[in-house]
Amino acid sequence: MSGLWAVYTVIGAAGQTARNAMQRELTGSLGAVGATHVRFLFGFPFALVFLVGVLVVSGSHLPLTNGLFWFWIVLGAVNQIGGTALMLLTMTARSFVVTIAYLKTEPLFVAGLGLLFLHDPVTFPMLAAVLIATSGVVLLSIAPKDLVAQASSKVRPALFGLASGAMFAVSAIGYRGAIQALHQSNYVLGATFALSVGLVTQATLLSVWLAMRSPSVLAAILRLWRPSLFAGLMGAMASEFWFLAFALATAASVRTLGLVDVLFAQLASHVIFKQKTTLREAAGILLLVGGAALLVWVHP
Repeated sequence: MSGLWAVYTVIGAAGQTARNAMQRELTGSLGAVGATHVRFLFGFPFALVFLVGVLVVSGSHLPLTNGLFWFWIVLGAVNQIGGTALMLLTMTARSFVVTIAYLKTEPLFVAGLGLLFLHDPVTFPMLAAVLIATSGVVLLSIAPKDLVAQASSKVRPALFGLASGAMFAVSAIGYRGAIQALHQSNYVLGATFALSVGLVTQATLLSVWLAMRSPSVLAAILRLWRPSLFAGLMGAMASEFWFLAFALATAASVRTLGLVDVLFAQLASHVIFKQKTTLREAAGILLLVGGAALLVWVHP
């Protein structure tokens, strides 16, 4: 089971790529907050179905919760809402590729926070793998000279991307902390329960907020229930595999390997749109794959 976390992470990253594409399509109609809410409102019913399935198959009861679990799950849920909204805002910015490069610095935040708050080990080989994979993503996203030039002239979207990465990092730490706080021997049950609670919390918080501040957006979400339902399904499936990975490995390892979603996007553009890969992009791919492979190899 030692390498199973890597399989879960890769599947989660692939599902996340599809979900992000769907959410981006909905941003024009619903705005950043509305498109953010779609993944939670239409995702939690599927998470509850997953939970019921796990309970039936395992013959187990719902896990007992404690104050520490609720602290971590709320921390993860709230920061994921904020991180998702900022991510969608970067997708509408002119310097989209720059902010995505900043966004993908998330594993660096996760490594530090995981060591500080969860005492997740970060060995030198693991840190090297994180740095190699992250540098590959940055190189793949944009040329260094363009990164400096555009970051200096487009400070606001760059800050959005950086803040989004930081909030996703806190979210990852919160979710792993919540799973650990359950002390479940059945890691599938612990991960699925934490996911269900997290999505219900997020759906409730954003529904109340939108009902008070922007009821028209909430109504628009319900009108677009068909594309929203599929986005919710993909989001719940992707999150299920992320949570399974968090149950088995450190948050830094999971989020670093999760950078392969950039590789999936690159492959899609190459296959579907017949876009050629430049030498810079090829170098970025090699660094990303090399860092990911090193991380899987050295992970305890």
